[in-house]
Amino acid sequence: MRWIAVGLALAVAACGPTPEEQAAADARDVAEVKANQDAPAEQLVLDPIRYREIEKFELYGAGCSFVPDGGGLGAVAIAMADEGYAIRNGELLRFAADKGSAELPYLARREYDGLEYSFTLDLDEASGEKTGMETSDYRGILTVRDSSDAVVYRAEGLTQCGA
Repeated sequence: MRWIAVGLALAVAACGPTPEEQAAADARDVAEVKANQDAPAEQLVLDPIRYREIEKFELYGAGCSFVPDGGGLGAVAIAMADEGYAIRNGELLRFAADKGSAELPYLARREYDGLEYSFTLDLDEASGEKTGMETSDYRGILTVRDSSDAVVYRAEGLTQCGA
C-alpha cells in the first residue's frame, strides 16, 4: 500500500514543470509585463523666447505670451491667432491654433496642436489687469502634452496678452 502512495506522489510530481521550465515561464511572464508597460512621459524643458528669437523667427503680432512663475522674464510659449510657438533645445516648435477652442484675448486660442506636442493655455480672465496701452496680464496655466496625450510640461505663471 505504501508503494502505491509513493508511486502516486511521484506520478503527480512528474506532471508539473521542471525548475528550468518554471524559470523559463517566469522569464516570459516578466518580459510580457515589461513590454506592455508605458514608459514614463519625458519632462519637456522649454527655452525662453527672448527678443532675439522673436526677431529671428519673426514672431510679431497680437496674442498672448506665457511666463512660468520663477522662470525669469522670458516667455516659454506664444499663442497667436493662427499659430503658437515654443522653443526646445534652440529649435522652434510650431503649433496650429485649434479654431474650435475658446478664444482668448487678442485673438489667441486656448488650444494648439503640433507634430510632437500640443498645448493648452488656460487663463483666469477675472484676474486680468491692464498693464499698458494694449496689454493686459492674467494668471494662467500652460499644459503641454506629447503625442500619447501624457502631460510633459505644466506650469502656472503670468500670461500677457496684447498687440
